[in-house]
Amino acid sequence: MHTIPLREAHRLPRWRQPITLLFLMAVAMPLAFATWSALLNNFVIEVAGFDGRDIGLLHTVREIPGFLAIGVIALIIFIREQVLGLISLVLLGVATALTAQFPSLGGILTITMLSSIGFHYYETVNQSLQLQFLKIERAPQMLGWLLAAGSASTLVAYALIVMTWESFDLSYSFVYWVSGGLCTAIALFCLIAYPRFEGEHRQNTRMVLRRRYWLYYALQFFAGARRQIFVVFAGFMMVERFGFEVHEITALFLLNLVANMIFAPLMGRLVGRWGERNALIFEYSGLVIVFTLYGGIYWFGWGVVLAATLYVIDHVFFALALALKTYFQKIADPADIAPTAAVAFTINHIAAVFLPALLGYLWVVSPGAVFGLASGIACGSLVLATLIPRHPAPGHETRLSPKLATAAE
Repeated sequence: MHTIPLREAHRLPRWRQPITLLFLMAVAMPLAFATWSALLNNFVIEVAGFDGRDIGLLHTVREIPGFLAIGVIALIIFIREQVLGLISLVLLGVATALTAQFPSLGGILTITMLSSIGFHYYETVNQSLQLQFLKIERAPQMLGWLLAAGSASTLVAYALIVMTWESFDLSYSFVYWVSGGLCTAIALFCLIAYPRFEGEHRQNTRMVLRRRYWLYYALQFFAGARRQIFVVFAGFMMVERFGFEVHEITALFLLNLVANMIFAPLMGRLVGRWGERNALIFEYSGLVIVFTLYGGIYWFGWGVVLAATLYVIDHVFFALALALKTYFQKIADPADIAPTAAVAFTINHIAAVFLPALLGYLWVVSPGAVFGLASGIACGSLVLATLIPRHPAPGHETRLSPKLATAAE
């Protein structure tokens, strides 16, 4: 397949341009990953008899490839980022299709590791491609639309599950085969149909750790820890405490998707208008409240309506995470985007390697304490967000940068 510089890509038919490729990838990934997530808690409880410790171990194993995402830097020496991203998407699709074929703890852990390698390497490369393909002035809005496209794709999959799961007595195996197969098919189409797009700035192929990116690294670490608690335990709570069945938990996911389709483009516009600092302060303040109320469900016996409402609100707030991407895009050396995406993904997953398994044991003793810890982590993110400048730029990465520069003089 031939290579085309990005500056010449506008001459291609619209369906073969880089932005269309990003949208197809955004549609393909959730077909596999989101369907896997929607069925996971019911699958492991009903088929494999998982408890809180098992689900914590599963998610720890799932996050190991995220911690090793720094390996992308070595791979892009030999493989173009675009090709690596699509190969990773194929691996995710194939592993998802095979998930139900191994209904034991060891089998589920193994297939989860494979799908996770595909997911995390895809996400690392995808973030890099988005920041290279999108212009800075349009990035917040386009990232919002990409989120909405992924949500729309998942909405179709979840709607089909809700409408057909009980009516046609679907099996976990059938749903995993279909969703993983569609993801694989789209990724293979993209590999064949699209030229290799070459950015204006050649990416560094060595690990990049720069002192001036320290705030971005810290925000990534806190974001990873906070997200793990939500991803692992919020859905598990809905099944374990309130007895949600597959079609009920999927219906809840559907509400999240509709909310994301409506609000993600608005969130992108909001980031463009408010700036990254105000957007992230708003997100983290909301998450402190949400996680505190989650804890109240266990501490004070609040009911299922509040839990479901918080679950949807949580997802709406997470859409603002795109502000973290655009913050880095504004402060980064263009050649640092690919290696720093890998480093940031690894930092984001440091807590993910040990936190789910550790908190799985705490969950058995006090589920409310798990969400209390998440609220504290969100507070830490809020403090860090206040250090983002109103107009971030190279040399002005944090509100402390001018003071540090003056002190150095």
